[in-house]
Amino acid sequence: MLVQSSTTWACSVAVATVWTSPESARTQDTHGLENPVRFTKWLEAMKYEDLLDLCNGNRVQTQVLYGEPVLIEEIVGDWAKVICTWQPSKKDGRGYPGWIPVAQLKEMERISDFGFAKVTQYRAQLWTKDLKPLLVVPFNTILPILDNNEQFTLVSTPHGEALISSEEIEHGPGIEAFIERSGDDVVASAMRFLELPYFWGGMSSYGYDCSGFSYNMLKAHGYFIPRDADDQARNGEEVDMANMTQWEIGDLLFFANVGSSNVRHVGIYTGNGQMIHSPSTGQHIEVIELEGTKFVKELCAVRRYARAEGEAS
Repeated sequence: MLVQSSTTWACSVAVATVWTSPESARTQDTHGLENPVRFTKWLEAMKYEDLLDLCNGNRVQTQVLYGEPVLIEEIVGDWAKVICTWQPSKKDGRGYPGWIPVAQLKEMERISDFGFAKVTQYRAQLWTKDLKPLLVVPFNTILPILDNNEQFTLVSTPHGEALISSEEIEHGPGIEAFIERSGDDVVASAMRFLELPYFWGGMSSYGYDCSGFSYNMLKAHGYFIPRDADDQARNGEEVDMANMTQWEIGDLLFFANVGSSNVRHVGIYTGNGQMIHSPSTGQHIEVIELEGTKFVKELCAVRRYARAEGEAS
């Protein structure tokens, strides 16, 4: 069950990176630690080796989006040890653990009498109530609704009340109560992110890692699944991986090194023996044909979370 409360600490930047420890952040990560965060500048400033070190150096765990709640366990200097309660993980039964700069967190009221707004656009502009630009928020940002009309929806944010275009959001009565759509819809959303760069730990439309991509494409269509690939592979509905005719569009395909049981990668099945995935550092989201690749031998599980076409609510 996802945690909701009337008052909570929440991410107060467009996207905050969750670090393994306060010591994990480097000098070259400054733009990613600020408020407001300068994510594009951060990416531009890093070389391939710097990006790769986020993974190989065990520096980054995950990310949270603007307004996403966290449970603060302790504060040490400028850092908060947190639990990301919307991201199920075997690492902690309450959610995904890690560290975030205190400067990127703020208490906010989560008044949700009118439900929640989920951003459906690649990125969307938030406005102050007098229509001055406030913040650009990424795809899948979820904020409590205070009021709405055809043009704008009034939402509760870490910065107080704000406006967002009603055409750029989907309404849901609860965090886990957005419309569950089909696997075809999941794939259609995934295709919008072709050529988006891979980012280790990435959970935003600035860059996804492989499981962040599958998590967010399903989240966009009403399904909250575990954050990491190995957890994703142990949940959902089991599908016969040896019989491709049983696979449905939107199923998740999981891969492990030959001879290993440790899941290392996940992609989304797009039909016709193909998948869309976020491959690795230095690469971009792409569609590939499985036949003739290492993935044929490395396939270790197929899981279904999304409804089939025609069964969606």
